[in-house]
This record gives sequence, structure tokens and C-alpha cells, in this order.
Amino acid sequence: MRDLGEGFLCPKYEDCITPWALPDMREVVERLKLARECGEKIIIYGDYDVDGVTASTVMYDLLGLIGIAKENVEIMLPNRFLDGYGMSKKVVQRAVETGVKLVITVDCGSRNHEVIEELGEKKIDVIVTDHHECGETLPRAVAVVNPKRRDVVEDDRMKELRELCGAGVAFKVAQACMEEGMLPAGQEKWLLDLVLIGTICDSMVIRGENRRLCYYGVKVLEKTRRAGLKELMRVAGVKKLGSGAIGFQIGPRLNAAGRMETAEKALGLLMAKTRMTATSLALELESLNSQRKDQQNMAVREIGERGVGGDKVIVVAGEWHEGVLGIIAGRLVEEYRRPAFVLAEVDGVYKGSGRSFGDFNLAEALTVCDPYIVGGGGHAQACGIKIEKTKLEDFRRAVNEYYQSLKLEGQERFLDVREDIVVDDFAELSLELLEELRRLEPFGPGNEEPVFLLSNVRVADASKMGEEGRHLRLVVWDKNGRNLKLVKFGAPEEYLNIKGGEVANIWVQLEENEFRGLRSVEGRILKIR
Repeated sequence: MRDLGEGFLCPKYEDCITPWALPDMREVVERLKLARECGEKIIIYGDYDVDGVTASTVMYDLLGLIGIAKENVEIMLPNRFLDGYGMSKKVVQRAVETGVKLVITVDCGSRNHEVIEELGEKKIDVIVTDHHECGETLPRAVAVVNPKRRDVVEDDRMKELRELCGAGVAFKVAQACMEEGMLPAGQEKWLLDLVLIGTICDSMVIRGENRRLCYYGVKVLEKTRRAGLKELMRVAGVKKLGSGAIGFQIGPRLNAAGRMETAEKALGLLMAKTRMTATSLALELESLNSQRKDQQNMAVREIGERGVGGDKVIVVAGEWHEGVLGIIAGRLVEEYRRPAFVLAEVDGVYKGSGRSFGDFNLAEALTVCDPYIVGGGGHAQACGIKIEKTKLEDFRRAVNEYYQSLKLEGQERFLDVREDIVVDDFAELSLELLEELRRLEPFGPGNEEPVFLLSNVRVADASKMGEEGRHLRLVVWDKNGRNLKLVKFGAPEEYLNIKGGEVANIWVQLEENEFRGLRSVEGRILKIR
């Protein structure tokens, strides 16, 4: 049983935590009033991932809602390949050239002291809105709205606010402006479709404040006014809205722009005013997402053929597309059940991403390995890193020695699939049950989608699907002879070798299938034993 808490199934919007609980919110509102009164030019500086792009759009729409002329607002996004994460010094040059008086960051800025200092020297104010970890000191900005500031007292409200994504923090600014009477009450809710997408795609905990925002975000997304999202969902083949559609169909396509080329295309899609523009951009993102999948699959196959060695922490380098290194690292974690760093040579250095799980904190590992890296940073389970080519083996040795020093045990349990319910009678898996489960949506960390263990089922039929035969379809029987169809996309070789007649325990999540007007329950395979 899960302790979901009171009001989880039907949260009330009016129970949202006051935006004034966030530090420096009053300073933000007053500075926005001044910008509106003086007709100032503003730059919104975001990030190239889904959260950064959605947060940028939230802030842009908010400025329009409070009466700041759209021609006075410009959005700048960093280029993953040229600028990396955080604020580029290009923003200083651009702000000076265009007469900007205010720069607002979203999903970044908390550690960009130098760039913010330069802007200050040019008499350009900065408002930071962010959700990443802060350093010992804060940048000298007009305001730093970040629930992870070290000087914030962590009461129950702040524990919930700490889980906001960048788009979520930007939305709290919108709520503050609404409460200040700068826009009509309720208008800010139309921004929640973007907050929902940013929250799910940034893997934030779906409890407390995020549960409230995402619950209403689903309702807004179902009737979104955004031509770009409508066309993206159509092109992606989204049939039912939920965390699965957002995490596996909408999010990857928005992310593909920044991974493969430039995030400007994803931003353009979210801001598209006509269906023609939206359709064109949605098709471009679809193509980029296909390229992304091809690149990552090719790299994973190459690494598998080469082997990853016996180290506790995998460190591999090769000639792979820079934009997919993080996804490759995630795939290696899934396949080999070890933390992984994946690197590619960029401008004479190795640049890449790390992924982890359990108790192995990548941010702490980078601190320990600092003598061997050019730079890096991130979270406990995801990071970016740069290493001099000559220091690669030193880094490999150092990060593995650090892992060994922690004497961690049983870490694979963090990757294990655990059932919520054991099923031995498929009659229990009804369309009515699916409807009940949908009341828990959207799913994510802290509110994981329920897992069902199909206990001791017999495989009636097993077949491979797809051009390369990499996907698996099973038909299984329960003890009463009822059958259920199951599918596994990108199945490991051991699963593809399953034959009819075998008996197995299979862990699945449920989904609805509709074919020629007939609705049925199917299972998405997570694990077979």
C-alpha cells in the first residue's frame, strides 16, 4: 500500500503553496513592475533541455500577460555544443547591443557569478529563477529565486518547493504576479501545460506541490491552446495523455532539438502561432528524434561489442554524437547495472555525461576527482564532465577507487523492479481497473506507475517484431486459461529467446489497446524471470 496522503487523488489548486515562500519573490515582482512601467527591453535566458525550453516559454508568456510588449522581450538559449550548460558570456554582448536593462534566467544562473557580475558592470539587472543546487555564495543579482538556496530554512513548505523544476519556479513567479493583481486571477493556470511537461521530463518528484501543479497541468494540456503542442502530439501519435505520452513521446521530441542541432526549434514549436508553422516544426523534431535514436542505438551496440570491462564504474570514450552521450550512459546503467560515464572527443578534450543510481553521488565523485577533470557539475545521478585526453585513465582509476572506498553494498536493488500487486487471475486486469489507475496520473518519482507481477504464467506464443526483430510480443495464459498480450520494445537477447510453453514470472505495467473500435488491456513488460 502507498501512503499518498490526504487530497492526493483530487488536489485543490487553492492549496498551492504561496509563491511568497520562495526567497526574493518580492524583489522579482517589484522589478517586473519597473520594467513594465519603463518599457524596458528584457532577455530571458534559458537552457537547451525540455525544462529550460518550457520554462523560457512560461516566462515569456507571463511577461506578455502582465503587459510587457512582446517586441521588448527576447529569449536566448545556449547551444549545447558551443556554450554548454549555464549562462554564456554571449548574453552580455547581446544585452549591450540591444539596449537590454533586465536579464531573467530560467532553469539556470545560480552558479553563473562571473557572467552576472559582468552584466552588473554594464548596469544591466539580473533576476535568477532556477532550481539547481547553489554554491556557498549567491551571484550578485537583483533576486535569486531558487528553493535550493543554502540560506533558506527548510520547513515542510520548502521541502515541497525544492522539488520544483525550472518551469515550476517560473510558474511561482506567475502566481506571485497574479496575487499582486498584475494579471487576472486564473490566467496563470494556462501555463500549467508547460509546467507539467517540464516537471515530468526533468524527473521531479510528483508529490506535494508538484502533484497539485501536474494534476491541473494535465487538464490544461488536454485543451491546450498551443498549436505547437497540438501538432507535436498528432505527429508523435499520442492517443491518450499521461506521463507515458509526455515522457516517451512529447519530451524526447522536444529534447531532440537541443541534442541534435539547436533547442531553438523546440522553442519555436512551443511559441508557434499558426498550424502551418507548428506542423513544419513538429515534423522537423520527429526527424531529429529518429536521428537521435539511430545514433544512440549505434553507440550502444558498438560499446557492447567492445565490452565495458570489469570496473565498478564504467568509463568509455568514442566517436559518438555529443548530444546523445547522456542517453547512452543511461542505457549502460540499465544494461550493466553500474554507474557509467560516456565521453566523446570535442575540441581536443573528452566531453561527456555520467549517470548513476542508488548511493553513488556523481556530484560528490566529481569533487573527489577534480584534479583529473577540466570541469563538470550536475546532480547526484546525472552530470556533465570535461576531461583532458591524457587524463582519461587517471580519471577512470580515481573514480573507481572512490567508488570502492565507499564500500557500497546491494546497489542493484535500486534498479530492481518491484511489484505493487501480484496477479494470478487475468480477470482482475479490467478496463475499469485502468480507469481507476488513471486517477493516479501523472506518474513519476514519488508516484511511480503501479507494477503488476504476473505470477507463474505460461507463454502461449512468443514472436519478434520490428524490422530488426528487436521487439518482443508474448501471449500468456493464467491458471484459468485466460490470455493476455504483452510487449517489450528493445528487448534483451535473453527475452527474445523465450519459447512457447515456458512458465515465467513477468512484471508489467498496464496499458489500453484499441483496435478497430475494440478496447482491451495489455501489458508492457518490465522484467521476465
